[in-house]
Amino acid sequence: MKLTLTTVAAAAIGFTIGILISICSLPKVSFSYAGEHSVSCSCKSGKDFAGNFSKIDANGTLKIYEATNPKGAETLPPGFVVSESNLYQHRLWGNPDEDLPNKHKYLVAFAVGYGTMKDNFASSKNFTVILFHYDGRLNEWDEFEWSKEVIHITARKQTKWWFAKRFLHPDIVAPYEYIFIWDEDLGVDHFDAEEYIKLVRKYGLEISQPAVEGFQWRMTQRKPDQDVHK
Repeated sequence: MKLTLTTVAAAAIGFTIGILISICSLPKVSFSYAGEHSVSCSCKSGKDFAGNFSKIDANGTLKIYEATNPKGAETLPPGFVVSESNLYQHRLWGNPDEDLPNKHKYLVAFAVGYGTMKDNFASSKNFTVILFHYDGRLNEWDEFEWSKEVIHITARKQTKWWFAKRFLHPDIVAPYEYIFIWDEDLGVDHFDAEEYIKLVRKYGLEISQPAVEGFQWRMTQRKPDQDVHK
């Protein structure tokens, strides 16, 4: 009985001493609005685990320098907030450096209702495709194999520009070379996106649209003797 009590007491004392040593050795971090962190530790100058440059000042305090976080995110750790994002899809597990999708060069977005566009668009290997659903019918699109590879966003009774202003923000679409925002009833059976982009590059067009045949607005009618008209 005495041996057991002595063993328990020794273990409790050892555990308490270990906790006290750990607490005393933990770095103390103070966040500031100026983008500079002060960390009390006995580290050497160099880079921390996040790759931020640092140095030890005269008082033995480690200074970590980082870019200022945006308003509302001042107390987040270094590298947590980035200035840009993208619409590239990522795996849910495994090594993030071995991501599944290609980084597409172009983006095409449609505002669609089920039954209006159907199977008249097949995704290209160079395109990220977004479907903005204004009728709330998403599951029906699973019948199209290509639909499983695109991004679906739904909000009832909204227009394409309502969607575009909220989900095609400049910081999001910056990685793409060209962006297409099309109406859902546009016939693309005889349209070659890659050939169209060649013309856009050739003539240095910032904003353009494909010419159409038939009774349309004069500015959009195709002129057979010209590649481009303004």
